[in-house]
Amino acid sequence: MTKLFLLLLLCHVSSAVKHTLNYFTTASTGVPNFPEVVAVGMIDGLQVVNCGTNTVETKHDWVKKLLNDDPDQLQRYTEGCFEEIPKFFKASIYSLKQRFNQSGGVHILQRMNGCEWDDETGEVVGFNQYGYDGEDLMSFDLRTSTWTALKPEAVITKHSWDADKPRSRENKYFLTQLCPDWLRKSLDYGRSSLLRTDLPSVSLLQKSPSSPVSCHATGFYPDRALMLWRKDGEDLHEDVDQGEILPNHDGSFQMRVDLDLSSVKPEDWGRYDCVFQLSGVKEEIITKLDKAVIRTNSEKPSDITVSIIAAVVVLTLILIAVTGFMVYRKKKAKHPPSPPENVSELCEELNPET
Repeated sequence: MTKLFLLLLLCHVSSAVKHTLNYFTTASTGVPNFPEVVAVGMIDGLQVVNCGTNTVETKHDWVKKLLNDDPDQLQRYTEGCFEEIPKFFKASIYSLKQRFNQSGGVHILQRMNGCEWDDETGEVVGFNQYGYDGEDLMSFDLRTSTWTALKPEAVITKHSWDADKPRSRENKYFLTQLCPDWLRKSLDYGRSSLLRTDLPSVSLLQKSPSSPVSCHATGFYPDRALMLWRKDGEDLHEDVDQGEILPNHDGSFQMRVDLDLSSVKPEDWGRYDCVFQLSGVKEEIITKLDKAVIRTNSEKPSDITVSIIAAVVVLTLILIAVTGFMVYRKKKAKHPPSPPENVSELCEELNPET
């Protein structure tokens, strides 16, 4: 199974690029000092727009230009941010609390909707999914234009939404026509940001002499990448722990892959290599397993160590404060969501030295 998984990843890295436009919306109750509704839009893991206090906030100059040139899209964002989304999500979370027989406490309603577009085949895949308190709730089936209730408490809503034919048609139109059109326009306007290729800095890290060695890459873009360990040029599948691709606060990404050295003889270290592969880049970044270049906790924190710690802090705050979106982890192999980053300013205030 591990070999098959790595093979699929390699195929993905070398295949045509699939771009995604994701909208993440979270409504919450019982969370002090946090907005009741938060909504952000992301393209290929990069946050591009979010619902601000009084206006639609854009994160890049090219997004401002796009919305100025496309007033219909701006109007849809504005109506969604300040009319449709707050009203719909507040009413929905109130209704769900009743159906789940809940009163106080923290409760979270989440939605992830958007589309994926294959820039080679032109294939479009739309998705619209809801989760409640960290569990799947409902999902939209584009083939039948009907909803699937994933919890008994959602059955009533499913029947109601299925009977609303205009709503179903609007959903299908957005996911198959409007969303991919916006995505293609965004890729055109934001070409320098969205279609760039940034190689990472790669380091070997180790907590203690008996701990696994972590090969850590940070600062790369896009997030279509693969890291692995090799021995004598052969991919390793045993004694290897593959980490996930995680976002940095600056829009780039990081990942790691750990190697357990407990059964490796010191004289054999030179036979091991850490390999990083980025989609669209033919050359691999190869880092030799060398004790002399491994950073450990006993060293004085360096710039890269501080940046890694800062990235972890940022990610933790994002996951806690904004969404978590844990409900969609089961589906990330098909539509991998990236956690929204609209609290990065807060993180920087909490961590001024980073």
